[in-house]
Amino acid sequence: MRWLALDMGRCQGLVKALATVGGLGYAPIAPGTAGSLAGLLLGVLGPRAPGAALLVWVAAGFLIGVAASTAAERLWGTIDPSAVVIDEAWAMWAIMLSTPPVVSSGPMAAVAFVLFRAFDVVKPPPLRWVSRAPGGWGIMLDDLGAAAYTILILYGLAVTSHK
Repeated sequence: MRWLALDMGRCQGLVKALATVGGLGYAPIAPGTAGSLAGLLLGVLGPRAPGAALLVWVAAGFLIGVAASTAAERLWGTIDPSAVVIDEAWAMWAIMLSTPPVVSSGPMAAVAFVLFRAFDVVKPPPLRWVSRAPGGWGIMLDDLGAAAYTILILYGLAVTSHK
């Protein structure tokens, strides 16, 4: 999708800022965890969108992540650079926005974080397979899947805890 391409000559600073979530991807230890924490905080402290607006926000964030991740791979000349954490930040943010408000409270937010990180690291089927998609698509799609697994479990926990 050519319209997702960022002009590398003009946008290197923007690509680095987006892909590393303001530099969090440069953390010497567990940059993915740092990116996930940023997404969690944004989801907990940021505004919530109603209905269709939520879908637009999440989809726009996903496409920005694809573009920034693809451009970062080209910029750094490596596949899925560890400094690229926009995928983790986007996924945790999407989880927080897509689940009941009770999830944004302390214990459930911690459960969401741990579940997402576990799915992101382990990459159960088919996440490992989708992570092989080219460019930013692979970077973002496995986190989309990890977020979906997390959301399903969180909804299950929310339903069973209110019986």
